[in-house]
Amino acid sequence: MFAFEITDVWEKIERIEESCEEAFKLKSAYAAPLDPARDIDLLHPKLHPPKKGFSTPEGQARMLHDLASIELQAMELGVRTLVEYPEAPQGFKEELAAVTISEAQHLRMCLEAIHALGFKWGDWPVHSALWRAVAPEDTLLDRILIVHRYLEGSGLDAGDTLIRRLEATSGKETIQKIVKQINFEEIGHVDFGSRWYREICKIQKIDSSEDFPARMDALRIRLPKRIEPINRVLRSKAGFTEEEIKYYEDLRLDFLNPYPSFKQPQPQS
Repeated sequence: MFAFEITDVWEKIERIEESCEEAFKLKSAYAAPLDPARDIDLLHPKLHPPKKGFSTPEGQARMLHDLASIELQAMELGVRTLVEYPEAPQGFKEELAAVTISEAQHLRMCLEAIHALGFKWGDWPVHSALWRAVAPEDTLLDRILIVHRYLEGSGLDAGDTLIRRLEATSGKETIQKIVKQINFEEIGHVDFGSRWYREICKIQKIDSSEDFPARMDALRIRLPKRIEPINRVLRSKAGFTEEEIKYYEDLRLDFLNPYPSFKQPQPQS
């Protein structure tokens, strides 16, 4: 049983290394479920209750709960990629396993901090939007672009915004430390995707500079909209080129614009 099939969140963490090891043994792709198993309510984000501000312990715990849900999905997506692409390069799989285990450590940090504030995992519902952003028919390049360069790359932008909001609120030093550590380590996770995206393009004799915008144009219609300001400094550290950063800046403006300039894919006749 892989981590995304385990219900209890703490058991998921404890068995993450075992999940990666079992994934390495697969000779053919393993089918992942529509949604990962959860021990708490799994609801669409629009059905979640309103949030309180960071000035209250509940608001702080809720923020960490949301962050925990993101780290949990990142951890499970790491395992999902391992089981759905057993033919991926060994070096890629070994690095991905290390990233996945790191995500589990981030999840543990969030859960422990929630408990320290007097709340618990499950006090609020969670969503599976990140999990559902990928699909079984994705190519490995699709998956790397979606998970590590789009979702986790957007996490760098959101994390930086969150850090600045926390710094404006006194008495949140412990939470700030957790968020800063996670955001710093996520740079390496995103850079992993940047390096391997280009490496696999090279293996497949694809020009990554041409492939990136074309692939993103095809995928963007099913990706969660992210509207946080693009952090150029963090993106550069995570392996994004100037052209790629500009693409995401234009994409963000497109998400904010009710009359987008991007050409939507046309249905085939």
